[in-house]
Amino acid sequence: MKYDYLIVGTGLYGAVFAQRKTAQGKKCLVIDRRDHIAGNIYSEKEEGIDVHKYGPHIFHTDKGYVWKYVNRFAEFNHFVYSPVANYKGEIYNLPFNMNTFAKMWPDVTTPEQAWCRIADQVKAAGVTVPKNLEEQAISMVGTDIYEKLVKGYTQKQWGRPCTELPAFIIKRLPVRMTFDNNYFNHPYQGIPKAGYTSMVEAMLDGAEVELGVDFLHDKSRLASRAETIIYTGPIDEYYGYCFGALQYRSLRFETEVLDIPNYQGVAGMNYTDTEHPYTRIIEHKHFLFGAGNPGKTVITREYPAEWKCGDEPYYPVNDMANGELYRRYEELSKKENNLRFGGRLGTYRYLDMDQVIMQAMEDAER
Repeated sequence: MKYDYLIVGTGLYGAVFAQRKTAQGKKCLVIDRRDHIAGNIYSEKEEGIDVHKYGPHIFHTDKGYVWKYVNRFAEFNHFVYSPVANYKGEIYNLPFNMNTFAKMWPDVTTPEQAWCRIADQVKAAGVTVPKNLEEQAISMVGTDIYEKLVKGYTQKQWGRPCTELPAFIIKRLPVRMTFDNNYFNHPYQGIPKAGYTSMVEAMLDGAEVELGVDFLHDKSRLASRAETIIYTGPIDEYYGYCFGALQYRSLRFETEVLDIPNYQGVAGMNYTDTEHPYTRIIEHKHFLFGAGNPGKTVITREYPAEWKCGDEPYYPVNDMANGELYRRYEELSKKENNLRFGGRLGTYRYLDMDQVIMQAMEDAER
């Protein structure tokens, strides 16, 4: 059979694109080199608890049409992400808000006092126009919070000193002068009650799916099966790294089943000191308000790692050198007639789930 579209990757972008095109009456074949669908939002049951196998994914958006779209394929709960930071046993609320400031500075109880304390520390640090992540963080929250809650975590996450990281990385981190622990602060938030895998399975209904198939190992034969290829893998890998490899940070996960009902009392706890080699511990049952085996819990420790070819890429290193390298691959891709790149790997961007969905919907319409 000749397909209209061969979609490489069963992650969120590929599933949404396939759903939209199948609804238009197009024939879609969706392949993945993994042995499961759903890409990095894949989840599976352990002890009746839905475990996020590639790190936690909390759906959030301020786009009503995106929220309406995902609710066609899954029933969502009302989970709101409110992680905490653990600095050598001291617990602080995230994102940075009045709860954080009052704990860091017990004499600070009002937004005006918090602003003044931060301003004094910024002035003492001599920060005017931030030139790197360290200076940007200090300009946002002062030196005390930077030293305890930003510096160690960020250096573990990116594998380099904060002074060598671009300022924009930290700008997306919320800072609020309210007693509000709602991390994303979007009107639509939640987790699929039956898990993300079930949601993606519903999106792929009507398309043909083949797993354990590596497109790059049999590119010519697979490409001949469709009029158009939608590729959601790394763009540099597709072109054989002809200009060199784009840089990523990778992750390593250690998951453990514990014979206790509750380990840390929160879905996500960030470890911001350098003594702990992992950046956070996820306790999966709290995403679904304790659902699953009442006497057990499942936790995952998340370890940042240097990426090399063959590892799973998670976070693009969006500095100037990698940006220029990506643009060279992008220009190469524009010469293709029946090929489009999509998703976070195909476009070398860190994207939230709603952004991936919007990208796939727009591309499908085009």
